[in-house]
Amino acid sequence: MKSKKIFAIVAVLVLLMSLAACSDKSTVIDKPMPPLLPSGQIYLYGEQHGVKKILDKELELWSECYDNKNMRHLFVELPYYTAEFLNIWMQSDTDDILNEVYDDWIGTASYTPSTKEYYKEIKRKCPETIFHGTDVGHQYQTTGKRFLDYLKQNNKESSEQYLLAQEAIEQGKYFYKNTADAYRENKMAENFIREFDKLSGESVMGIFGAAHTEFDAMDYNTQSVPCMANQLKESYNDNIHSENLSQLVKEIEPTRVDTFVINENNYEASYFGKQDLTGFKDYSYREFWRLENAYDDFKDKPKTGDELPSDNYPMLIDIGQVFVIDYAKTDGSIARKYYISDGKLCEDMLSTQEFTAE
Repeated sequence: MKSKKIFAIVAVLVLLMSLAACSDKSTVIDKPMPPLLPSGQIYLYGEQHGVKKILDKELELWSECYDNKNMRHLFVELPYYTAEFLNIWMQSDTDDILNEVYDDWIGTASYTPSTKEYYKEIKRKCPETIFHGTDVGHQYQTTGKRFLDYLKQNNKESSEQYLLAQEAIEQGKYFYKNTADAYRENKMAENFIREFDKLSGESVMGIFGAAHTEFDAMDYNTQSVPCMANQLKESYNDNIHSENLSQLVKEIEPTRVDTFVINENNYEASYFGKQDLTGFKDYSYREFWRLENAYDDFKDKPKTGDELPSDNYPMLIDIGQVFVIDYAKTDGSIARKYYISDGKLCEDMLSTQEFTAE
């Protein structure tokens, strides 16, 4: 009996030692999962094309991403082949390619000296920038054809570049033949996703017209499909961010201060410039002033029923402000109108109401 007890004790000790040894070995299930690739972030900025103040801000934002976040991929509202030409130019010792691309933009909002200088500054300050064009094939008869010829000359007719350039050209042809704004919006989203997903988790910055960068907006012209950013939000959820820079164009200071006499009272009138109205009825232009500290004097004046939403003004407006607008007609006559901002909204934006000043 005693030997049996000893044998049992030894067996238990052997079993415990075996279990301890096994516990030092991780099973497949116990092994930690390999880390996932980092989730790339998308930083979209909506712009008004060709405006120097906005371009300067975009250069500042991209330089910050480039220098402080080690980002290299800049998505732009250009066709695939235009961005590829810019990437070749980035490695060139001359500006020949940029000049040709820029000349192809004649007649568009991007054909401004500020736009060309903006790209030169990117090359100077952020030389490793890689452009990604995700729009349909604008300028397909000029830039597009020239890029295909370039690839042929370099024996790249079977390359992915050639295929994607051809695809962008076909998208451009369809868009212009059918005036297909909803089609374009969908393709912009599809092309963006294609380019972004190639990057395996790298973060990017994107610059597009503000009509394409609102998360809750539809396409601007037909209102029939979600805009590009709205579609991207569905794919990338919290990894995509958007900011509208187009309002920067309205953050301007008055160029001078005049004095108006109304109802025998003197008012300082901040002048914000002239807007061309050529082609609108029989008007030539209109000029804008803001009457300073005048709201209380005019808030109870009778309204005429005419409204002027805030997007008509060249500057930002706020509640509690009074404006004077001179409308000049083609016959040389001028009609002066007075508007007040008392908090009324029109399509979710502030709208001013005309009133009778006297």
